[in-house]
Amino acid sequence: MKTILVPVGSSKNAQSHLQYAVDFAKAFGARLYVVQIYNVYTKAGTMIKVDDIIERESKEFLESHVTSINTKGVEVIAKTFKGKLVDTIEKISKALDVDLIILEPRTNSIKEEVYLGKTSGKIVKRTQIPALIVPEGYVYKPIVKILVALKSAIIRKQGVLNPLTAIKNQFKAVVNMLLVKTPHHNEGDFELNDNLKAMITNTTYSESPTTFQGVLEHYKNHNPDLLCVVRRHRGFFKKLWEDDVILKKDFHSSKIPVLVLSGLK
Repeated sequence: MKTILVPVGSSKNAQSHLQYAVDFAKAFGARLYVVQIYNVYTKAGTMIKVDDIIERESKEFLESHVTSINTKGVEVIAKTFKGKLVDTIEKISKALDVDLIILEPRTNSIKEEVYLGKTSGKIVKRTQIPALIVPEGYVYKPIVKILVALKSAIIRKQGVLNPLTAIKNQFKAVVNMLLVKTPHHNEGDFELNDNLKAMITNTTYSESPTTFQGVLEHYKNHNPDLLCVVRRHRGFFKKLWEDDVILKKDFHSSKIPVLVLSGLK
């Protein structure tokens, strides 16, 4: 894991989130790109270029933001971009060869009952970039136990497990698997390929209407430092994928980081 991207918003958690990202990047010897994305605006009937003002203010904000934390020798590069959020994030990630994007749940200060705000929600749900969602105020610590929750372990994409493998190897973490049999279960869904099988210590089988509910039932028994899930169009957290906003009451494991891999198929 060599390149990590951190989008920055205006939340009260922004400073502690960036410090976590720096600490995480240091563990891997990774380069950290801190970015802010804004849209282009024009003000009719005036000579003022509003987007130029926003760009200047964004640069000043990012620079002061970076200087407010301890970078601990990590290469931190601050950049501003203009454009639509999802499209711009995808272009940046491709251009910079980003391995992981680290997100705070709420990039803007919004209602306390919200776990995942609209900005972070869009990035998680509408891109295929591996993402690490870090709870507000969470202080960095080595990852000892990982719980991977899947309803199907069939893997067709190359490299999809790379972020999980990198984290496991870096921290020498124990990886446990939760396989959830849902009503849409197909034969072969629980057959692990050699790469996945090699990294798993224990496997738990559950039967539940959704993978999300399976996690809620078994999460406390595993007590992980990291929950790992995959993106599926109508899969994990099916109820939660309906909207970009996710409420805390609908996602009870919001006190640990969540690694979201790109779709396996």
